[in-house]
Amino acid sequence: MKLLLTAFTPFGGESINPALEAVKEVKDKIANLDIIKLEVPTVFNKSIQTVIEAMEKEKPDFVLCVGQAGGRAGITPERVAINVDDARIPDNDGNQPIDRTIYLDGENAYFSNLPVKAMVEAIKKAGLTSSLSNSAGTYVCNHLMYGVLYHIDKIYKGMKGGFIHVPYIPEQTVDKPDKPSMPLNDIVRGLEATISAIAENKEDISVVGGAEC
Repeated sequence: MKLLLTAFTPFGGESINPALEAVKEVKDKIANLDIIKLEVPTVFNKSIQTVIEAMEKEKPDFVLCVGQAGGRAGITPERVAINVDDARIPDNDGNQPIDRTIYLDGENAYFSNLPVKAMVEAIKKAGLTSSLSNSAGTYVCNHLMYGVLYHIDKIYKGMKGGFIHVPYIPEQTVDKPDKPSMPLNDIVRGLEATISAIAENKEDISVVGGAEC
């Protein structure tokens, strides 16, 4: 079985993206899954095209996209992607879509069909901070998550896909003392725990994962 693991290039003035650096260090084989790694441009439309081409070529059983969420303290699997682009900053090609529908024939939202709660619990069991996120934002992360789930719904019915955000690494917060961070080796451990949970859980577990606001 195969898992396509993707990560974005640096963006927003950063010289490094912890998602990409962590993905590079993830093991090539976890449980019964062969890990296929893919670098993705932080660009609207191009990001989806890059990942969909890899999905068509590799026919993975699972797709897990990884992105940076500066300001979050833990590793956060995403529950849902919404059908809107509303970019606070331009992407790496200078695009800044505002209030744009991603796919006119798509649902208002798609939910990840990965075992997101089992993923959270696996990360916590590894001794790392994690919680289930109910918003992937409206930037390229949400854009890509929505695009992957749209294509799974329309074309790749047997495939499972989703998205996970990781925090800054310490060197990114030297000039951001108010922002939390996590060492790169811990992010790698968290992603590997996540992938193990995906391999081990055909269905998600039923535990509390909601938020009050």
